Amino acid sequence: MDASLNSPEPFTATASQPTERLHIVCAEPSIANHFLAELRDVEIQQDSLRFRVNLQRLGEIIATRISTQLSYTPQVVRTPLGEAPSQLLRDFPVLATVLRAGLPFHQGFLNYFDQSPSAFAAAYRIEGTAQVQVQLDYLTAPRLDERVLILADPMLATGKSLVQTYRAMLRFGTPRQVHIAAVIASPEGVAYVMREIPEATLWIAAVDEKLNEHAYIVPGLGDAGDLAFGSKL
Repeated sequence: MDASLNSPEPFTATASQPTERLHIVCAEPSIANHFLAELRDVEIQQDSLRFRVNLQRLGEIIATRISTQLSYTPQVVRTPLGEAPSQLLRDFPVLATVLRAGLPFHQGFLNYFDQSPSAFAAAYRIEGTAQVQVQLDYLTAPRLDERVLILADPMLATGKSLVQTYRAMLRFGTPRQVHIAAVIASPEGVAYVMREIPEATLWIAAVDEKLNEHAYIVPGLGDAGDLAFGSKL
């Protein structure tokens, strides 16, 4: 494992340890736990449509959680029988994801933040190297200055692809608020991202036991991209 991933104060993946910067969505019983269990199940994983739908559902759940941290404007809405006080989202966040596993997860956020612009990055791990290296081949984004940015990737393993993607996105401007969302993370990846992007708040469905010698999350769920879209050469 890359020694640069080690944190002076390693993160401990206990369910009851959310902080202002880290929220573990499945720490308490909810329907999110059901969707996560289906994502992990080796039998249910054979159904790629169901796998994609569950990623999308978790994206929707995490989007709802993040929405509580955003700014709203009081509004009076006219109904057929009168008027009702309401709260309207002041501005929709920019939604960013890492191709290709991030697409169904991203769709969950887009279902709820339906007026949001999107950003996409093609970042992938270079296999066969002694240490984890990430290649970033493509990046497109709207202007980010003073915007809320939600960067979503289902698997937060080493955290290197997320950090590299975020740093590359800063050429489009500096967001005023940054949220990073993942379905499953490793303790090492959480510590790395929290250290390298101190302005970010993390929203993770579950933090697993560890990274193995190949820097894959254990117990994890396997290759999210392959399970969602089929195996690759």
